[in-house]
Amino acid sequence: MPSTLTLNSRGEYAVMAMIELARSGSKHPLPLADIAANAGISLSYLEQLIAGMRRHKLVKSYRGPGGGYILGKHPDEIMIADILTAAEDSTPARRAKTNEDKPKCAHTNALWLHMGEIIGSALHKITLEDVLHNRL
Repeated sequence: MPSTLTLNSRGEYAVMAMIELARSGSKHPLPLADIAANAGISLSYLEQLIAGMRRHKLVKSYRGPGGGYILGKHPDEIMIADILTAAEDSTPARRAKTNEDKPKCAHTNALWLHMGEIIGSALHKITLEDVLHNRL
């Protein structure tokens, strides 16, 4: 069973950045500044996200003049769940969860865990290519 994924703005911005890379194709690396401008993401925030994408081999980087980023795989091989996982891995520091963070009601806690599993399972079946071509 796929692990539960976190749906937040970090994941949304990561998917937006990956869409920009998919739209540009793999012919020429796209500079971070262009990705940030096209996706409406701050450059410093994008740098954090791209670091996670690189660690998960979802993007490749090229240095020097004409350098930038391309997708590490074809868009139909990149699952949205993989992007969300990489986005969470790019978090500079995480706060440890405490018992106070958990809902007080065991019934709703079970519901949210189950909903997270359903969403996670679905996101393991949707590719970047699907999102790029609006095949949802």
